Amino acid sequence: MKIYIFPTLEETSKAAAQMAAELLKRRIKENGKAVFVAATGASQLVFLDCLCHQKGIDWSKTVMFHLDEYIGIDETHPASFRYYLRKNLVEKVHPGEVHWIQGDSINPAGECQRLSEIISKYHIDVAFVGIGENGHLAFNDPPADFETSQPYIVVELDQTCRLQQVKEGWFKSLDDVPRKAITMSIKQILTASAIIAVVPEKRKALAVKKALEGPISPDCPASILRTHQNCHLFLDADSSSLLNIAWLKQQYNIFVANS
Repeated sequence: MKIYIFPTLEETSKAAAQMAAELLKRRIKENGKAVFVAATGASQLVFLDCLCHQKGIDWSKTVMFHLDEYIGIDETHPASFRYYLRKNLVEKVHPGEVHWIQGDSINPAGECQRLSEIISKYHIDVAFVGIGENGHLAFNDPPADFETSQPYIVVELDQTCRLQQVKEGWFKSLDDVPRKAITMSIKQILTASAIIAVVPEKRKALAVKKALEGPISPDCPASILRTHQNCHLFLDADSSSLLNIAWLKQQYNIFVANS
């Protein structure tokens, strides 16, 4: 794992987007296409905007999957991740292929099987991810399933995760937040050749500390990122504020801007 710490959200997002663009362009040049996984959430908005403004990416040669979707809401719901990604990425850059999670399917298990069959035909070049306030990775809330080999699974959302959605303004109340979702599994995320994790903001500081300084455990799903050989974690001053930087420098390759 490599860790990059920048003073501001904007600098963090721009640096992550530049790396993401280079990875996509390299895979397109080498393989004729690039397969990527898109993340969502308030913390990803600036990163996605920066990515959309990167030059030289032939988006028509990209294939997009996404990490998760609520069960029971349709693609026109403002909190739907399909709605979010259409607005903030797809309608701006127009990837060549997009494979949506149909969260409003009447058969969520069947939808997981459909997606699993599709994604098994591809190798993920780069996954863009965030980390939740409870340490979740995608919608794999603690304690996460580190063992399943199914690419997509149905999960129960815990209260901390659901409260985060309310605090971010996606839903008016806790009762409005769905209790279940379809998510890409931990093992499937880790199959990506590269992972770019963009985790800004003070509210993520404790989760970041647990992910980097605590045990690798299903109780902090994002801690599993430490096992990936090509994971790049981008933090800002706020999200890194609780870290023991001196100790971490003995464990990881860390770049701290303006230090």
